Amino acid sequence: MLAEDAWSELQRLGTVRRFRARSVMLRQGAPGTHLLALTDGLAKVVCREPDGATTWLAFRGPGDLLGEVSVFNGTTRTADVVALSSCTAVVLEAERFRRFVEQHGLVMDLMRQTLSRLRESDARRAELQNVSLVVRLARSLLRLAELIGPNGVRAPVRLAGLTQEEIAQAIGVTRNSVGTGLQQLREAGAVETARRVITIRDMRTLRHWAALE
Repeated sequence: MLAEDAWSELQRLGTVRRFRARSVMLRQGAPGTHLLALTDGLAKVVCREPDGATTWLAFRGPGDLLGEVSVFNGTTRTADVVALSSCTAVVLEAERFRRFVEQHGLVMDLMRQTLSRLRESDARRAELQNVSLVVRLARSLLRLAELIGPNGVRAPVRLAGLTQEEIAQAIGVTRNSVGTGLQQLREAGAVETARRVITIRDMRTLRHWAALE
């Protein structure tokens, strides 16, 4: 994330656009003509493979830039960004964004952000091999909660728009396995569930599950 003052200034340079839940915000293979500064809502980043399979890459929330790598490098987009809930974002043209980055000396900040995301991806791949299902699920829910409230997360937190299939894709398990994990977290009093809604009721309990190995 950019510093607060840079983020505020960046938003003033673009045009506000709203996206319906489940709509494609950025499309894989399209040219990097613009980027999005996400100000409200949750989105997922997924890569479509040549064989038709879809690989989950990340969740994104308020304060995140979307599509900045292709804009800065002048390459086509390597993934789809799809709105999980209703989203609001500021659309910035590529050249305007590049000027903004150069004028404010933000090249290193963006490089650090890219490296941080790569380390995050590496850590999650290690989780898939070494951490139990319910622990992975608890950690994923905590990350989503932190995207919504990065300045301090307190229960209850309502995560809307997610399907169990999407959660399963994110943590590398089947949909039925997600159901089993959610049942454990419900019985522990950490969460409540409804159709496409997970409410975190007890943050301390969820953090306890997330800390297990």
